[in-house]
Formats: sequence, C-alpha cells, structure tokens
Amino acid sequence: MRLKCLTCEALARPVYLSAARSTHIVDVELVARGLHNRPSGLREMLQSHIDALPERLYDAVVLVYGLCGQATVGLQARAVPVVIPRAHDCITLFLGGRERYRRHFEDHPGTYWYVQDYIERDDGSSSALSMGSAADADLQAEYEGYVARFGKDNADYLMEVMGAWQSHYNRAAYVDMGVADGSGVEARARAEAERRGWTFERVTGDLVLIRRLLQADWGAGEDDDFLVLEPGQRLGMTADERIMRAEA
Repeated sequence: MRLKCLTCEALARPVYLSAARSTHIVDVELVARGLHNRPSGLREMLQSHIDALPERLYDAVVLVYGLCGQATVGLQARAVPVVIPRAHDCITLFLGGRERYRRHFEDHPGTYWYVQDYIERDDGSSSALSMGSAADADLQAEYEGYVARFGKDNADYLMEVMGAWQSHYNRAAYVDMGVADGSGVEARARAEAERRGWTFERVTGDLVLIRRLLQADWGAGEDDDFLVLEPGQRLGMTADERIMRAEA
C-alpha cells in the first residue's frame, strides 16, 4: 500500500520512525502544531490536504491525530479511506491507547505533559502539552490570550502571580518515547515542576498505536482502536468510549 500520513509536528520523531519500519510506502507531511490553537483552522488545513491528493496515487490517508479540541470533527474522506486513531488528543497516542490514557487521567487529572518534539518545535505560543477537564481547556485559552496580548514571558508571569497553574495542575509528566535523547526536555520539565511546586514523573511512552496506524493494522468494528472513514463519510464525535464515528 501507499499511505499519505498527515501528522502534527509534535509527533514527528515517533511518526518518522514508525514510517521507516512500515512494510508499506508512507509519505509523511508535518502540520504546524500551532494550528491546535484554532481548531477550525486546523480542520480546514487537514481537509485541504485530503482534497488535494492526486487521484489514484494513495490507497488511504492516515491522520496521526485525535479529536484535538474537535479539530478533526467533520473531516470527510474523498476518493480513498481516511483512518484516524480513536483518541481524544495526542496524549493517547504517546501513551499507546485509550485505557492507559483513562488510568492516567483518573489518577492524575491535574497533569501538565511534556514531550520532546513539542518542545523542540516550540513556536512561542505554549510551553507544554496539557490534558485535562473543560476547566483546564478554559485555563489554557486564558493563557493563550495573555500570550497574544502581552507576549509569552509576561503571560507566564501573570499566570504565576495569579496562582492559576497551581489551582489546576499539581504534576508534570515527561513522556519518554525512546526515539531520541530527550534529556534536555526532561530537565526542563523537572525545573518547571520544581518552580511551580508540582510533583514530577517520567512516563514511558508506547509507539503501538502509531506503529499500527502506519502498518495499516486497523482492525474492524466500532470497538477497534481506529476509525476508518470510507469515501463520502465524515468524522462525527460520540459521547462514549468510541470517541468518534463515521457519518454519512
């Protein structure tokens, strides 16, 4: 098979490694991580890439994304299937599955996540990957607003003075994907945790979902780890453990 892979640059190293090990031909295209700040813009970008694919060149499009703030909701498959992991966000992809995501979320809901590619490709809009409740999403939106108005350093200072981070988060987690030396990012995460009075944990990542996605090991049925959109179908969101579904 020949697969077109669209991925956030926050997953660049794991995706490149998994593509290199796939038995299929995988053409990888990185999408700027800053687009997550505007889900509608990310959706438009992904759909434009899907729409622009040359006819009969690819057997499928694989998206290394989750719902990502509903950015992928409404995406439509055109001439070939579109495949996406059943995930709320990319933390599920880093951890290797929905069940492990759920356990971390339930045991440590106030976690600020750090990963190597995200930090290395810092565009100045944010300092880490966060996962949490709707209140945490509101907090992140407030922070992004400060960044836009006052700059990142001043935004960090305002959030520290108001104690905003401390009221929502109490743990910093560095996810080691085992792909490259991430000691610099891990050190940064430790320093942030100490400065903000958080506990720190080094979490071992798991490439299984990304590897299966690029190996075309998609399974079948609504309870599998991947959603396959056939041509003409669009991605819809569910309120259960399936996370997403195919809609006519």
